[in-house]
Amino acid sequence: MRAMLLALLLSCAFTPAQTSGPPERRVDSVDPFIGTKGMGHCYPGATVPFGFVQLSPDTDTAKYSLDGKTYRKEVYRYCAGYQHGDPTIVGFSHTHLHGTGHSDLGDFLVMPTVGPLRLEPGKADRPGSGYRSRYRDEVARPGYYAVQLTDPGVKAELTATSRVGLHRYTFPRSAESRLVLDLVHAIYDYEGKVLWSRVQVKGPDLVVGTRHTRGWARDRHLYFAMSFSKPFKAYGQQGEPASVYRGFWRKWDQTRNFPEMAGTRLRLHFDFDTEEGETVLVKMGLSAVSEEGALANLRAEVPGWDFDGVAAAASAAWEKELSRIDFAGTASQRRTFYTAFYHSLLGPVEFQDVDGRYRGVDGAVHEARGFTNHTVFSLWDTHRALHPLYTLIQPRRAGDMVQSMLAHYDQTPWKMLPVWSHHGQENWCMTGYHAVSVLADAWTKGLRGFDGERAFAAMKATATKSEFEGLGDYLKFGWVPDEGNDASASKTLEYAYDDWAIAQMARALGKPAEEAEFLRRARSGRALWDPKTGFVRARKRDGSWREPFDPLQTHDQGYIEGNAWNYTLAMPHDAAWLVKQAGGPAAFGRRLDQLFTMPLDDRFFAGTEDLGRVSMMGTYAHGNEPSHHVPYLYAWAGQPWKTQERVRAILGQMYQDRPDGLCGNDDVGQLSAWYLFSALGFYPVAPGSGQYVIGAPASREVAIALENGRRLLLRAPRLDAENLYIQGITLNGQPWDKAYFRHADLVRGGEIVYHMGPRPNKAWGTAPGSLPDSLPLE
Repeated sequence: MRAMLLALLLSCAFTPAQTSGPPERRVDSVDPFIGTKGMGHCYPGATVPFGFVQLSPDTDTAKYSLDGKTYRKEVYRYCAGYQHGDPTIVGFSHTHLHGTGHSDLGDFLVMPTVGPLRLEPGKADRPGSGYRSRYRDEVARPGYYAVQLTDPGVKAELTATSRVGLHRYTFPRSAESRLVLDLVHAIYDYEGKVLWSRVQVKGPDLVVGTRHTRGWARDRHLYFAMSFSKPFKAYGQQGEPASVYRGFWRKWDQTRNFPEMAGTRLRLHFDFDTEEGETVLVKMGLSAVSEEGALANLRAEVPGWDFDGVAAAASAAWEKELSRIDFAGTASQRRTFYTAFYHSLLGPVEFQDVDGRYRGVDGAVHEARGFTNHTVFSLWDTHRALHPLYTLIQPRRAGDMVQSMLAHYDQTPWKMLPVWSHHGQENWCMTGYHAVSVLADAWTKGLRGFDGERAFAAMKATATKSEFEGLGDYLKFGWVPDEGNDASASKTLEYAYDDWAIAQMARALGKPAEEAEFLRRARSGRALWDPKTGFVRARKRDGSWREPFDPLQTHDQGYIEGNAWNYTLAMPHDAAWLVKQAGGPAAFGRRLDQLFTMPLDDRFFAGTEDLGRVSMMGTYAHGNEPSHHVPYLYAWAGQPWKTQERVRAILGQMYQDRPDGLCGNDDVGQLSAWYLFSALGFYPVAPGSGQYVIGAPASREVAIALENGRRLLLRAPRLDAENLYIQGITLNGQPWDKAYFRHADLVRGGEIVYHMGPRPNKAWGTAPGSLPDSLPLE
């Protein structure tokens, strides 16, 4: 085992002594192409931290379904619209989701063309069949993307502000230069996704419009204002077919130079004469409120045509955010770290106009007062590490996100906190009601940018909504019964953890009755323990077990994105009870060892699109979130040195400095947030506890600039290929023998020193009272 770890870590997890020289910019260590090939589902285009606009290339037009019924597995590869290495680029759309395992968006695609008019995207294997193009010389860095489109001979450059995408196209000499605006194109597209679109030509250099789509967000309106640096000489469309009812718009030529046009299949072209090397710039402002809002955003954020200035400002915005953490390491190590940091700042995104107005989940327009409204809450994923990361390094923004969730609650007819929401829409993806974890974690860590009583009322109402999937049965039986409930075991475990988080909030607010009730519910996972098999299993209403049972099988066993081996450990708040059921600390450690070393047969990957061998270490599935806390459970086994071994191996194996370098979906930054915490040397196993379980640092020196003006220095001066193990820790010069840090200790600032050595110190972190908190056994 140790030999394998050394081989992995020599190349990717150790930091040499720092060298002298000018300080290196953090943005120069970001590679936006990491995670863009395979299952990472990242996009390489231009955006700013938490920006609403993600202006990025789309490399295919894969349909979600061709017959309106059957899901096409091919579409899964294009959750971000892009796969590194694809032969063609279709165009550049303005909205993307980062790292998700399902998708939407891809709004308002723009593509330059030269030559005969083509308004269909065409096929990748048939160059010239449409407006898509082969390409070369891609460049991507934070806030900037460029590529040479070889078929039209046009260089495309992209940059962005929060609400505006700015394009610069360098054309050849031609009387047939065009910019295509495709309002049909969409990610996870299907026939009928675009319910309606409309454009209005305000002048020879300004177009406004809207699009109404039905997808993952089933009733989404988005508006745009599009301005050109050069007036177009003509414009038109050929995509909208004649309808049964045509009204009297036929008085206008509906294919060229119309004042406005509406329909479901609009593809427009704007025509120019260009000289060799002439640049044409386009800027597009977005709004979920109105066309007027889009135009106001455009004029406020990009009033002129200084492309280089906007790109420089985007780069500066990224440098400011990335400078919150100074991570020492080799070029490759810094690239992996700062790209993970970059990915963790791509979402949730700001979702309001420059005047503070936004479209709420009720469809009405609201004004954000005292906070910045955010959207894209992939909470099943991100409650685990991404949101806890914000409480440490961006507590003010974390407070804004909590306020956004509470606004969502106020606006919904069902009076629930968000489950998985984007662009003012609840899409109900995945299990649990994990917004309560985010709220509890923020409050128990001392964040006070929101009303605690209001938050608790929303948490309690969410957790008592008996109509929500299986929740009524959960309240009745003490578990979610298998009959009529997909993933019933997973739901029970997720609800139990969420209820524990509510109990922590109740305790902090001095509500003993509610605390006791939710602590009782937090023990619900125990009802699924089958002592005969030693696993958590799906259970029926009469108390019997679902059969047949295969602990290695993911499908048809009552779990979601995991099997019994993984989900039996999915009680991060109840680890001490798991240790007891396993037969004690030593037996629990052996169970964890078996999880990480047990081979998994190929048949268990059949029909699983979100997981492959690259995501696995034995039967441990790092590519899926329910396992992310598992390497840190060795603390409760009295074997923290094994956490150090496992975490280092995962850091080296599952995160690589290349386009296919992520082992699974980044899931709006959760996979990256795991990396960041683990590289720092600790991880929030049970958000809401205010504790971080200690792992092992990946750098000799890290400095964190806290928002309160203090500085937290993490040092491991002896860390190298031989000195892998923690011998002891000092916090501000005092010995620290606990297997965890408290959030309150970290945000006070100061210095943590990891004293490293070549062999495990099996006494450190194992004394009575040194273990992290857990739900009481009784």
